[in-house]
Amino acid sequence: MKLHELSPAPGSTKPNYRKGRGPGSGNGKTAGRGHKGQNSRSGGGVRPGFEGGQLPIYRKLPKRGFNNLFAKEYAIINLDRLNEFFEDGETVDLEALMNTGLVRKELCGLKVLGQGELTKKLTVKASVFSKSAKEKIEAAGGTAEVV
Repeated sequence: MKLHELSPAPGSTKPNYRKGRGPGSGNGKTAGRGHKGQNSRSGGGVRPGFEGGQLPIYRKLPKRGFNNLFAKEYAIINLDRLNEFFEDGETVDLEALMNTGLVRKELCGLKVLGQGELTKKLTVKASVFSKSAKEKIEAAGGTAEVV
């Protein structure tokens, strides 16, 4: 088999749908839009959520909770995950965690949480540490640096 001999499986492709190309196409003249009316015009139609003048559902439903626009979202890592990917004496920062794949996005920085036990002596650099995480890092002989 050669590259020029390849073709799609029979029935898996169909020709493009050509609107407004004469009566023989079965979709000429009005091009499937019907006669007159709001949706037949160019730029016609209604905005998303419009219900014909009836009070829309997004206005009927109550607003709930509070959305803090100023909250910082941190990339989060737990101590037990650091044991798996780092050796004694290594420095752990956001860049190192992204290289190992433990963190995908930088967001507003790194937050270290204290779930699990830390058995290795590591230098951890992060924006925020939980109280328990800081205690466990120092108990293992490492240092917790706020960046």
